[in-house]
Amino acid sequence: MAKTVSARKNLPRIGAHVPTSGGMAKRSIEYALTIKAEAIQVFASSPRTWAQAKPNPEADAAFIEKANELDIETYVHAPFLINLGSPTAATYENSLESTSYSLRRGREIGALGVVIHTGSAVDPNFEKQAWQQIKRGVMPILEKLKDKDPWLLLEPTAGQGQSLVKKLDDLIKYFDCLEWHPKLGVCMDTCHVFAAGHDIKKKGGMTETVDLLIKLVKKERIKLIHVNDSMDVCGALKDRHQNLGKGEIGKAAFDEMMQHPDLFSTPMILETPGEEPEHGSEVAMLKTFRDK
Repeated sequence: MAKTVSARKNLPRIGAHVPTSGGMAKRSIEYALTIKAEAIQVFASSPRTWAQAKPNPEADAAFIEKANELDIETYVHAPFLINLGSPTAATYENSLESTSYSLRRGREIGALGVVIHTGSAVDPNFEKQAWQQIKRGVMPILEKLKDKDPWLLLEPTAGQGQSLVKKLDDLIKYFDCLEWHPKLGVCMDTCHVFAAGHDIKKKGGMTETVDLLIKLVKKERIKLIHVNDSMDVCGALKDRHQNLGKGEIGKAAFDEMMQHPDLFSTPMILETPGEEPEHGSEVAMLKTFRDK
């Protein structure tokens, strides 16, 4: 039986990816308060380089204290450079190290999950080897995770090129490869699934897509949703985020998503263009859909 609105008060949590320049305990928290976020996502290191910041336990402790005090959940997005399926040895090795580092930083700041893109084999002849090296490299990382450590969350991309996950159905390959490890979950990006060909714009399409994902991996593994409209039409294979209601997906789909009973405990994170004014209005919009 579907939960009532009263039983799901303030669920799911709603927030956005927030900046960290100036320090997470200050800038990230201030941003979250301004937009009235209940959950946030941060980069724990530079998203476009392999650089790894030096530990700062005092800053981490200050952030954790403030996030806990304000009841704000935290998630980490790992660097965009990570491609565990890459045929280039240096990229593969750096990707493993960056994945491990991102999980470690997630633990250090009290994050519940660390998001990585599912990657690409790049060369169509390399797919078999890609899966082999993912298993060989990532399983040891997963096996080191303790119960209180963050989940590793797989985010399917827009289905372009030699993507290892072109559509949601391909997630089965990833989970089989990593032996359905208990700390392995999913982050679904609405722009990405739309670009990959899942028509979440049509009436009932969002429900249909979420139901498919649940059928594939079970709802307990859906740990995060990236809530983004799309600049491009369904199936365009282009990863171009747009503000909610200003793109090809439209507001109705996000209203439909907020009513799905199996997503009531799955935080919703905006990755749309803009800063506090835009994100504040979009957080308010999603809360209106949630709380009606």
